[in-house]
Amino acid sequence: MSDIIFGIHPVSEALKRGERRFDYVSIAKDRNDPRVQRIVEDCREQGISVRFVPREDIDRATRTSNHQGVMAQTTSKKFTDIDDLLEHKRGEYTFLLVLDGVEDPHNLGALLRSADGAGVDGVVIPERRAAGITGAVVKASAGAAEHLNVARVVNIARTLEELKEKNVWVVGLDERGDKSYDELDYKMNCAIVMGAEGKGLHDLVRRKCDMLVHIPMMGEVSSLNVSVAGGIVMYEVLRQRKLAAVSQGKKKR
Repeated sequence: MSDIIFGIHPVSEALKRGERRFDYVSIAKDRNDPRVQRIVEDCREQGISVRFVPREDIDRATRTSNHQGVMAQTTSKKFTDIDDLLEHKRGEYTFLLVLDGVEDPHNLGALLRSADGAGVDGVVIPERRAAGITGAVVKASAGAAEHLNVARVVNIARTLEELKEKNVWVVGLDERGDKSYDELDYKMNCAIVMGAEGKGLHDLVRRKCDMLVHIPMMGEVSSLNVSVAGGIVMYEVLRQRKLAAVSQGKKKR
């Protein structure tokens, strides 16, 4: 299957990653700056066709004007499976992000960007009733989606059971959680589960979680945007694990 990705960072990161096959890259004729020139040079090095076209052509192809004058026709992002996510962990403990039906492409892109920055090993998304890895998502992730392993599964609840069988603790973020997100010790193999915008976790998914945590809210609004909430929790996992690594390093001296 083919896909269209757009924006300077998404196209640059896809070229860098080398996972997609490029049919061609289109550049708006009015773009002639160093960042775009670098994309042109990368394409020529990889033998990828570059087309210089009117900006309006890219507007029509991407259905947006928010493309920075850069677009690429590529193969779709390759998805992986759960076993592969578990095999390719970056640190001592597994760190996964499971998304239970996030529908807004911008939220999904923002979550992928935070996941990449926080050192998440991989992301799990459902096949249906949720945003996929589209050009808009890649753009919102600033290209981070290209560097993350993503598994697309039929059933999130069943996948959580599979993860638990493989010794991964499942932590759901839910405003009814009995612990604050920063009270939990994340120095363990864990998967952070986020629910859909406005709806939160599905009941069955919530019941599959080993623990439920919440983010304390000091104002009148009861919850945060899902991408903001996800970023907060993912970076708490990173913070705890970095502190533990520093502490272990001092003990070894």
